[in-house]
Amino acid sequence: MPSIDDVTNTPDELTDDDAEALLEDADLVQDMTGEVCPYPQVEAKKGLQDLEAGELLVQETDHVPCTENVPRAVGDDAEAQVWRSGDATYRIYLRKQA
Repeated sequence: MPSIDDVTNTPDELTDDDAEALLEDADLVQDMTGEVCPYPQVEAKKGLQDLEAGELLVQETDHVPCTENVPRAVGDDAEAQVWRSGDATYRIYLRKQA
């Protein structure tokens, strides 16, 4: 049976400890639970516009395609990392680039 890694092209994955530490330092957290693309992509782009270079946006989601689509949508505007909880929830960490 294929795993999620076989069917998606997601950014680097974070450990649980790193994910929690980054969440505490987030400058903006968006809860996109229950939302599907393209809404999370649009909100991520809007959220990054409000941040300064180096600041962190964290988007929480339960929609697996967002872990690939959101980082792709923001492109070079942010460095992306993903965390998987193991219970079908995900966080996308977007650090705004200069």
